Amino acid sequence: MADDKKKRGGADRALIALSEAYEVAYWSKKFKITPAKLKTAVKKAGRSAKNVEAYLKLQKHKAADRARIALSQPYEVSYWSKKFKVTPARLKAAVAAVGHSSRKVGAYLTGSKKKSAKKASKKAVKKTAKKRAKKKAA
Repeated sequence: MADDKKKRGGADRALIALSEAYEVAYWSKKFKITPAKLKTAVKKAGRSAKNVEAYLKLQKHKAADRARIALSQPYEVSYWSKKFKVTPARLKAAVAAVGHSSRKVGAYLTGSKKKSAKKASKKAVKKTAKKRAKKKAA
């Protein structure tokens, strides 16, 4: 339905009319998005400019935080602990060491796993060497 240009009150200003090219251009510029993204947002959130703005903020927030580990959220600690196959305490220690980036934490944990595996294998070699030395001495 076309926008009624005689209505200039707050109720009309708060709605986005996709049928009007100038409104699509205005709201696209205001929200700093493409007209196609605006149309998608209006379909998802409704014609209200406030709802569309909240929807767009939520989408940007989700995109920004996708690779970030939030230790304040128990479900995220559980998720990332399972993903990296470590305890929550070890995950928290890794985040404290390298920051909240999931990529950096993953690299840190895999690097430290390799180091601990090397240490364990060195200890095993030393133990077998000690046992052999004891057997020869006996």
